[in-house]
Amino acid sequence: MKRYCLALDLQDDPLLIAEYEAYHEDVWPEIKASISDSGITDMEIYRFANRMFMIMETDDSFSFERKAAMDASNPKVQEWEKLMWKFQQPLPNTKPGEKWVLMDRVFKLSTGD
Repeated sequence: MKRYCLALDLQDDPLLIAEYEAYHEDVWPEIKASISDSGITDMEIYRFANRMFMIMETDDSFSFERKAAMDASNPKVQEWEKLMWKFQQPLPNTKPGEKWVLMDRVFKLSTGD
């Protein structure tokens, strides 16, 4: 199992943030299936103001390249992503069109090692 942490910003608009969170209270079943089918076994998204933080745990079948290819061939995922982009904005220093960006771990406390 591997863990990935990613970040993304939302538009800094309380109404849009509330609408975004409402969509995530009832994520489309096709989106949940596409997440699971890609090898993601657990996913959580947290928010502070308009900053988002995602934690993903994956099995050995997961890769970002495989997930991107699966998403590109899934019309429902493309529809969801287009809808979500209304609420999202790229982080500073991202490439054009880049959404969620992988974060680097800078500290880890391990007990019992």
